[in-house]
Amino acid sequence: MKNITIEICAGSFEDAVMAEKAGASRIELNSSLFLGGLTPSLGTLRLVKKETGLKVMTMVRPRAAGFFYSSYEYKTMIEDAKLFMDNGADGLVFGFLKKDGTIDAKRCEALIKIAGSRDKVFHRAIDVVPEPLKALDELISLGFTRVLTSGQEPTAYEGAGLIAEMVKRAKGRIEILPGGGITEKNAAKLIKLIGVDQIHFAALKRRVEPSTKANPSIYYGGALYPPEDSIEVAGLDEMIGIIKSL
Repeated sequence: MKNITIEICAGSFEDAVMAEKAGASRIELNSSLFLGGLTPSLGTLRLVKKETGLKVMTMVRPRAAGFFYSSYEYKTMIEDAKLFMDNGADGLVFGFLKKDGTIDAKRCEALIKIAGSRDKVFHRAIDVVPEPLKALDELISLGFTRVLTSGQEPTAYEGAGLIAEMVKRAKGRIEILPGGGITEKNAAKLIKLIGVDQIHFAALKRRVEPSTKANPSIYYGGALYPPEDSIEVAGLDEMIGIIKSL
């Protein structure tokens, strides 16, 4: 399967380097992949642009949970977006919703303006809107380049029906990027099923982090209690496996 754009979700500078080695041409650069991907540091972006040839879509998402942001969060997102554009980001990834889950066009327009001629990507906030096809029409009108979606299901493969509808509805006016739960087993099937020329995925493995072994009862996170003795990093073999399956 040729001419498929591979976008890998990277949570660090190291992840980005591994993604390029695996064969990706584009990444979505984040921090905190455990939380679904949050705004990365400026230093991470600068290193990725300096030391790789990747096209870098930079996440602007200040916290986990939903997408109805306070005025403080919104102002932070504006400043982050400006800094990313000034430091070589090839595009911004973001999404604003109102209290009722519909698209907040006014706030979207602000970041679209900052991104200018570079890519504007609406992320998986689309997967919680009440009327996804109507929302897609709004994103097209706003001038988004692309929308990332799992078809309002936990995985893109499960949501393939809606994603295919979105592709048909878009008629080439906006790119539809399937992402969420894409694996070596389903990647090629998904592409054929919905008729897209790009996919988005993360392929992670756990790495031991030995510095906390002396007191394993301590947790620095919240009630989810993520392990303090290991971290998730990009798995080179796992990424290569998915790409070779296409």
